[in-house]
Amino acid sequence: MTLASYSCLLRMPPFRRGLPVIAVPAIGETATAKAVAEITQRIITDRTGGNFWALSPSHVKPVLICGGYGMDGASMRVLARLLERLVTVFPARDLLLVAPGAYGPAARVARKHGVLHLHTPVDPHGLLDHAQEIHELGRGDIGDLAALRGLKVTRYASPDHGHRVEGTQVARQLIQDWHYRDPYTGKATTILKVLEFQALWRRIIDANQNIGVCFGMSLWKRRRIAAFFTTPPTHPPFFRQVGPAVKRCATQGRALVTWATRMPPTLAPQAQAAKVPVWRVEDGFVRSVGLGSGLQVPASIFVDQRGIYYDPSEPSDLEHILATVTFDSHLRERARLLIDHVVCKGISKYGRSEQGQVSEWGMPGQRVLLVPGQVSDDLSVVKGGGPVRGNLELLRAVHRCNPDAFIIYRPHPDVVAGHRQGRLPDKAVMAYADHISIGGSITDIMGQVDEIHTLTSLAGFEGLMRQRKVVTYGCPFYAGWGLTTDLGQVPTNRRQRTLLLEDLVAGALILYPRYIDPLTQLPCEVETVIERFNDMRLWRPTLLMRIKQLQGKIKHMMAH
Repeated sequence: MTLASYSCLLRMPPFRRGLPVIAVPAIGETATAKAVAEITQRIITDRTGGNFWALSPSHVKPVLICGGYGMDGASMRVLARLLERLVTVFPARDLLLVAPGAYGPAARVARKHGVLHLHTPVDPHGLLDHAQEIHELGRGDIGDLAALRGLKVTRYASPDHGHRVEGTQVARQLIQDWHYRDPYTGKATTILKVLEFQALWRRIIDANQNIGVCFGMSLWKRRRIAAFFTTPPTHPPFFRQVGPAVKRCATQGRALVTWATRMPPTLAPQAQAAKVPVWRVEDGFVRSVGLGSGLQVPASIFVDQRGIYYDPSEPSDLEHILATVTFDSHLRERARLLIDHVVCKGISKYGRSEQGQVSEWGMPGQRVLLVPGQVSDDLSVVKGGGPVRGNLELLRAVHRCNPDAFIIYRPHPDVVAGHRQGRLPDKAVMAYADHISIGGSITDIMGQVDEIHTLTSLAGFEGLMRQRKVVTYGCPFYAGWGLTTDLGQVPTNRRQRTLLLEDLVAGALILYPRYIDPLTQLPCEVETVIERFNDMRLWRPTLLMRIKQLQGKIKHMMAH
């Protein structure tokens, strides 16, 4: 069999049409014993290779009879003859035929002898978890993956002529017979990097297969949400009514995912009564170039199965990660590089900025404080603000605690754009602040202040990455871990751990979120999204976004 006559074991899930190719036949690298062992272990541990994105098999048996790549009518007849021979060797109850075609010659032989038949694609790893030996006509995924596991694999060219397949041979061919490409850049990469991509895709797809319905998702972002929750080649349906959504999830035994800020009051009790898990979705901390309130679709979201990160009244997945994960040296080093990149490139939630002009604030030796404003009805303020309610109360508290400091107030960009509530009259602000900062980037301002005083703003987290002292008056996700001065009420019974900055960043930017590459529309890591912030073509405003911007400007003008 030539290279051109079989597919690579490592390939892309069918996320969409026109996918990039990640493996092409070629003379690849030299296969060392160490590389063979590492690749074998990676594939087994991460359960990648083959159609790993397919659903779990409905039946499993100890002996599998499989067809290889490119089965046609002639090969299906040969497979039928192979099955006829094998039913004389094994009890029919121990056999499972895995081959396409519910009514072909092999299927007829299976029915005649009472052999179970799977004729639709399934996750091969689910089959191999229960298999002892595999008999395969031609070369295919199941035989290769079984050999890597060390199972007994016999591969046939005809029903009477089979040979054993060894895992080392399969791994060696994966290294030597293929060139690999990075699907995000199109550049050459290593097989180990491709296995990392596949492991990421597998984790996301496995989680998505537990989702029954998407609920409360705005129309303008549904296409992107569908990409986040894909179960190739489809995605969960979108529902707008609570009753039908909960009923479908209850029938399927799956979870309901909903945008956290769009949950109607009837959803939680109905879901609880039906024993349907509710997973909450929110924008990630490295989101996009442009505002969500301006209808820019997110490149990052959180999917929280426990609660949501901004509500300290209950645990969240992020809090659980920060409280329990062992942050090893590799993860911390990755977080350190990420911090350096974020700071160097001026990355914030809504994009990046070039280094602005340095301003001189206050008198020499005077402490300069930044107070970032927030959207007044934002749930992070409502849920996590504690006794301090709103921007004016925060300014008053900061001024009271720091009467000699130079205080800079920066309104939230959604408020400035006219999209959200929370605008304060300049006169009211200047009763407690010395300067109002509008325009430019908040990351530039952070580089020019000594401290950041905040209720629950993400600016506090961004300030920590820039080595600024951060004082919290509410209970943001980054409070209570030994990195901030906390004046608000922190759930110390759940946040008892002292973290390094790298640990906090690893949890908040690497482990907790999901990311979509805005160029390829593939699930990706945070580093890819940050790199895409450099390409403004990916973030061009749509007509709908321009209309929204105009509406915001009109609101802002009328407010003045």
